[in-house]
Amino acid sequence: MPKTIPQPDEVSKPFWDFVDQQKLTLQYCTACSRYQYPVRAQCYDCGKADNLTWKEVQGKGHILETMVVHDTRVVRRKIDVPFNVALVSLDEAPYINFLSNLPGTTAHEAPQGAPVELIFEPLEGAPGRFIHEWRVTK
Repeated sequence: MPKTIPQPDEVSKPFWDFVDQQKLTLQYCTACSRYQYPVRAQCYDCGKADNLTWKEVQGKGHILETMVVHDTRVVRRKIDVPFNVALVSLDEAPYINFLSNLPGTTAHEAPQGAPVELIFEPLEGAPGRFIHEWRVTK
């Protein structure tokens, strides 16, 4: 499934640079001892920017919920229907969630609660660029 090429801004650039190195590295507030995603200029909890740093996470999680898209108005996705959309919870920080199409898993076959692992897919038309995705593990 073709992916949109991210266009990082000043705040998200470090996140996407780490993804291009095939690492999932999230913002971490040293004052609150909490990860945060999506990336923001300040901590979600304390509101401070100077306490934010970057920490690599293991990339293990599980599926909280799934749905299957059978129809889309997005022209570039029409050839992919039906496809999964899953909400993935990060095991290391269960309050952090990601969306995934679960590459390699047929539509309607993504079991809720199933373990997943992080993978990196090359972006078509952007040599050396990657997107983070999640794959169901057995």
